[in-house]
Amino acid sequence: MRWLKKGLLFSSIALLLLSLAACNKAELEKVKVGEVTRSIFYAPQYVALEKGFFEEEGLSVELQTIAGGDKTMTALLSDGIDIALVGSETSIYVTAQGANDPIQNFAQLTQTDGTFLVAREKMDNFSWEDVKGSTFLGQRKGGMPQMAGEFVLKKHGIDPTKDVTLIQNIDFANIATAFASGTGDYVQLFEPTASVFEKEGKGYIVASFGTESGHLPYTSFMAKSSYLKDDAKTVQGFTNALKRAQDFVQEKSAAEVAKIIQPYFENVDVALIETVVERYKSQGSYATDPILDEEEWDNLQTIMEEAGELPQRVKYEELVNTKFAKKAAE
Repeated sequence: MRWLKKGLLFSSIALLLLSLAACNKAELEKVKVGEVTRSIFYAPQYVALEKGFFEEEGLSVELQTIAGGDKTMTALLSDGIDIALVGSETSIYVTAQGANDPIQNFAQLTQTDGTFLVAREKMDNFSWEDVKGSTFLGQRKGGMPQMAGEFVLKKHGIDPTKDVTLIQNIDFANIATAFASGTGDYVQLFEPTASVFEKEGKGYIVASFGTESGHLPYTSFMAKSSYLKDDAKTVQGFTNALKRAQDFVQEKSAAEVAKIIQPYFENVDVALIETVVERYKSQGSYATDPILDEEEWDNLQTIMEEAGELPQRVKYEELVNTKFAKKAAE
């Protein structure tokens, strides 16, 4: 009889723990997040999800990938998502169109451009002069990758409209395929595609647009002003979790980070993920904290202006809310 009582006691405890776990899960605040693409460039976000940092802040984050900045912002404006992870330039575009409920950047994830210049041929002594007279397969016009790319070309004395044959009418999802099929002498690619091409001998990384274009709020979390006000506790918890993930990425090895985020890149070898994480870490692409500073904001608008894509200068205080980021960084 004693063993039966013990068995019943253990069963009761197990049921109680399961009930409490279910109850706690039900009490988590649901947050719908839309990312503009799935990228190793966003490693801290996946670390926060996998390590349970959001849950520890009482949040259940539902992540979806929405291809394209315009579609991501449409989802945010129509309340399809609560928070968008997208280039900060999109908040400027939305403001220029007029918005009753302005979009504000509240937490920065990446602080440099995330693309690389990939050449068709291996070049041991690459010079930006080599790009002149070539066919350059760039990114979508008006997007941050393309604007940063043109900014870097001009920095090296290359006029994108005269010195190269610039192709930028290919859909983002098909740029890599177009290059692999023989279009262009150079292409501007994100990781892990750039490293995959190098591994397969389809192209070779010769330069980084991230190191060339300087610090800017390349990718940030943003939300409607009303959401930041009405759901301030949720936003603070979200930002706190992000900061913990940013610290983790900075402090841990690329190998450890790669293992954690691999579930989000099932078709990519973990060794390749490690290579990409290390590349982004070494050039300082991952923001060390979620604070978007004014100097970065000004650099962003300068790059947009030089590309002829800045509708109007927007004050830092108007579209950047650092309250949550500063508190998380304390």
